[in-house]
Amino acid sequence: MHRVGSSGNNANSNRPRKEKRLTYVLNDTDDTKHCAGINCLAVLKSSVSDGGKYLFTGSRDGTLKRWALGEDSATCSATFESHVDWVNDTVIAGDNTLVSCSSDTTLKTWNCLSDGTCTRTLRQHSDYVTCLAVAEKNTNVVASGGLGGEVFVWDIEAAVTPLSKSSDVMEDDSNGVNGSVNSLPISSLRTISSSNSITAQTAQCHGYVPIAAKGHKESVYALAMNDSGTILVSGGTEKVVRVWDPRTGSKTMKLRGHTDNIRALLLDSTGRYCLSGSSDSMIRLWDLGQQRCVHSYAVHTDSVWALASTPTFSHVYSGGRDFSLYLTDLTTRESLLLCTKEHPILQLALHDDSIWVATTDSSVHRWPAEGRNPQKVFQRGGSFLAGNLSFSRARVSLEGSTPAPVFKDPIFTIPGTPAIVQHEILNNRRHVLTKDAAGSVKLWEITRGVVIEDYGKVPFDEKKEQLFEMVSIPAWFTVDTRLGSLSIHLDTPQCFSAEMYSADLNITGKPEDDKVNLARETLKGLLAHWMMKRRQRPVSQASANGDVLSGKDITTRSLAHSRVEVDGNAENDSMVYPPFEFSTVSPPSIITEGSQGGPWRKKITDLDGTEDEKDFPWWVLDCVLKNRLPPRENTKCSFYLHPCEGSAVQILTQGKLSAPRILRMHKVVNYVIEKMVLDKPNDTVSTDGTFAPGPGGQLQQSAVGDGSFRSGLKPWQKLRPSIEILCNNQVLSPDMSLATVRAYIWKKPEDLVLNYRVSQGR
Repeated sequence: MHRVGSSGNNANSNRPRKEKRLTYVLNDTDDTKHCAGINCLAVLKSSVSDGGKYLFTGSRDGTLKRWALGEDSATCSATFESHVDWVNDTVIAGDNTLVSCSSDTTLKTWNCLSDGTCTRTLRQHSDYVTCLAVAEKNTNVVASGGLGGEVFVWDIEAAVTPLSKSSDVMEDDSNGVNGSVNSLPISSLRTISSSNSITAQTAQCHGYVPIAAKGHKESVYALAMNDSGTILVSGGTEKVVRVWDPRTGSKTMKLRGHTDNIRALLLDSTGRYCLSGSSDSMIRLWDLGQQRCVHSYAVHTDSVWALASTPTFSHVYSGGRDFSLYLTDLTTRESLLLCTKEHPILQLALHDDSIWVATTDSSVHRWPAEGRNPQKVFQRGGSFLAGNLSFSRARVSLEGSTPAPVFKDPIFTIPGTPAIVQHEILNNRRHVLTKDAAGSVKLWEITRGVVIEDYGKVPFDEKKEQLFEMVSIPAWFTVDTRLGSLSIHLDTPQCFSAEMYSADLNITGKPEDDKVNLARETLKGLLAHWMMKRRQRPVSQASANGDVLSGKDITTRSLAHSRVEVDGNAENDSMVYPPFEFSTVSPPSIITEGSQGGPWRKKITDLDGTEDEKDFPWWVLDCVLKNRLPPRENTKCSFYLHPCEGSAVQILTQGKLSAPRILRMHKVVNYVIEKMVLDKPNDTVSTDGTFAPGPGGQLQQSAVGDGSFRSGLKPWQKLRPSIEILCNNQVLSPDMSLATVRAYIWKKPEDLVLNYRVSQGR
């Protein structure tokens, strides 16, 4: 798990960002599959209602899924979507509470058998939350650890029980956007200082606060608890196993022996024995009563990342960075290679006589394990004796005497969608070329959120070159693939910098010279369902939630008004044009945050219309509801227009001209002709030579004579006499924009110089 900027808008992000961002995550056609590595697994043998068996998977795609298990089948029966970054671990507390933790710094609780609605968001960690542990018999107790070196012990029942509004530390998600309401400052923190004394730090208000186990100076990667919840062990980059009393948060001992990060921990049911797996490739067995390591097992050739033990703690299953799953008898030290994978193993979950294996791949495999009677596997032969020094195992593997795996194929596989591993934003700034882990290359249209071309397995760079277009459009969005799919980030005001003519977007029913702001139309498309739901609600509520703002917001917003321009062209149309219609079959998910409660994630079709400025950034609502865009820089391009040397044609304007960046060369041709034909200054050019406001008072996109070119023929096909425009002695296509000429032909920082002459050869 590497430190990477989260796709959410974390408060503790390293980069200062004034305004909250809006991100949308594009979902591939099959929403029943994960599209990134599986970080965690949990098996629920349901005693409630249906008596079925369920597997829960948490993924780097930011979601969890529930799989209803049959004999040799698994059906995705719910997707749990609310985290805004990788889901790192999940445990089941009690009969039906699923608890998950994420790199978005939160824990979330869910009803295991629900449709996937988050019931609470718990915010206490300052950094990625990497691991969870639950007490099997005292099922309310859950511990969480993270990269901030913090370990918290939660009473889940107390944490989830709604408190009075005035004292709510958590967020009740039942009536807001996935946990973005009632987030109040953290209350009277009970911290356990390193001297083991409990100090009370009272904050502004009272509410539930977890017990803090303080002592880690560095990141925590692994936790385990005994059945009754009286012993907690933790490990991480400090290379020691720390033992705590989770009831008070006090330290009881520290166990040294590993020489690298501790990545996996297990406790037996009584809490006497502890197993640890480390990046030093060793597994160690500790006797907590004797406070020492009683055995070490050199089984793996690289980091050990996952451990699972048989119910009696007699054998351990282990997996890690060497792609291998081993079974080791803790008493005889005999070890067997059960299977080798194609990816590093991240987590294991025993299920009856088989074991579920999660890797950095998006699929999950179920392998034979004989969990109830592991000796059966050893009877097949092929075992080796685990040494107690890591280099002995490494040397054996170098000598090439690697054991043969007992099992060649899994019993069953839950397939995932291959994660996107490479992407390139094309010059038209509407298409993104991607390549996934299976080598498939696809072309996405991000203003509709769909794949428009699936090229199959072709060389990525060749395809990129084939799709190159000589156009220059400002970078109005950024992209990352951290969640295995495309996350498109919109930040104000940069996102409003790109415009196109409606004719170039093939929008019918709109004058072809109308300028279309790509971000504005994209936001309208994303929030079309929300707008519809909002209109269906009673008027009084809509005005309260939409337009009447809280006191705090009014001040910031009215300041903003002075520098906000209303997009006059748009006549406040809320219609969504076809190039911006998002799929309702596989709708994208929005990740954003408003004035309260932190980041949230939801499918655009799950928005119910109640979300307002507490949930959305104010600039998004300003754009979608009030048609207001922030002032945009660099939408103009300055240039000089001179006759070619030796050309007989002269026009009157000699000064600098200014026009929209997207103005096409055929408009410049019109301007030259009009000047020649009328041989008097035209009233749409202002004295300083800019293409000036027309009669309507708003900027026209063109130089001259817009109205005369709206019939079927391309405007420049009707021009008489025939004029051509050059830059750097190169004749320009009438379709080129000023921005494109400047970027690809002029290529200098100074103002653009264009030349004109009567076309050669006419």
